[in-house]
Amino acid sequence: MNHFLDLADLTSEQLHNLLDLAAHLKSERKTQGANTPILANRALAMIFEKPSLRTRVSFEMGMVHLGGHAIFLPPSEIKMGGRETIADVSRVLSGYVDGVMARLFRHDHLLALATHGTIPVINGLTDYNHPAQAVTDLFTIWEHVGRLENVKVVYVGDGNNVARSLLLGAAMTGMHMTVASPEGYTLSPNDYEEAMARRVSASQEIALVTDPVAAMADADIVYTDVWTSMGQEEETAERLRVFPPYQINAQLVAHAKPDCRIMHCLPAHRGEEITDEAADSAQSILFEQAENRLHAQKAILATLLR
Repeated sequence: MNHFLDLADLTSEQLHNLLDLAAHLKSERKTQGANTPILANRALAMIFEKPSLRTRVSFEMGMVHLGGHAIFLPPSEIKMGGRETIADVSRVLSGYVDGVMARLFRHDHLLALATHGTIPVINGLTDYNHPAQAVTDLFTIWEHVGRLENVKVVYVGDGNNVARSLLLGAAMTGMHMTVASPEGYTLSPNDYEEAMARRVSASQEIALVTDPVAAMADADIVYTDVWTSMGQEEETAERLRVFPPYQINAQLVAHAKPDCRIMHCLPAHRGEEITDEAADSAQSILFEQAENRLHAQKAILATLLR
């Protein structure tokens, strides 16, 4: 691995190696009180065009846990493709730090950072995908269910960057996955075809549907995300009109397995895509999932920067 930009760039073995390393680093921290400082004297530049509580704190503390340093670069510091070219930003940072984590709007800007620099680039989110979240989600499911093979995940809501990466990760780890979205908000045929191509077993079921109730049958994991992502604010009124049947609530979850787990990558717009009752239920693992951003991303950092 030279960069971490898209799960499609990884083999299934590399993805499983990240999950194994995340488990090791989490266990080490919990049992010994600290991680081995394997990234001592390493520095990570963190470029943010989009704000995030979890992404900033988990990557920054991940570097601290592993003995390194992180430098936060907000939009006022770096205007990607504005004040200076992306190529120049990438070349400059390559002379200062050991890696870059970027949370951007445009995926092509992320690719340009990786192309023009000489250091690893980590995708902290783009409008296209969110692979660091997907590694976190797979790790969390593995912890709570005890396996990934033949686990059924049902994602209900907008066919967005989070859904795209999770679908690919599910395919690469032997899971079944159904994405239920309203017409006009589904993942693309290309997303479906890529997931089907990356399945590890021909028996895996991958589906894009519009009926949220039918989708929930036999679900081990019920997952959702916000209906309106950053940059889509002008669509808010229309999305609020279209998405209510896709809300994760007690009535919808009742169609899944009785012991299903509920997941959300956060932040949650409570009362929209998920109710308080569902988010705070005994089935919810939202905050274990949020904590695991730290450990999953430490695995990514350790793999690339060590």
